[in-house]
Amino acid sequence: MDMNADTYAVVLNDEEQYSIWPAGRDLPAGWRRSGFAGQREECLAHIDEVWTDIRPLSLRQAITERASTERASTERASTEQTGAKR
Repeated sequence: MDMNADTYAVVLNDEEQYSIWPAGRDLPAGWRRSGFAGQREECLAHIDEVWTDIRPLSLRQAITERASTERASTERASTEQTGAKR
């Protein structure tokens, strides 16, 4: 693929947020190439396809961790109530 001025790379940061960047330019700090490159519209279509959850990675992880903690707490409370009834 000819990496001319009309070719872009799909890039993402540590929070798994996507963007496009001119293919021939150095990336800004904190960004890496996803491996997909093409014309602007192709790149944007690719991002629409792969970026299905636009929440930052740290938020997704915090929500998952909180849900796990709440589930464990609920299970402990349920076990304690069952044990008290015996």
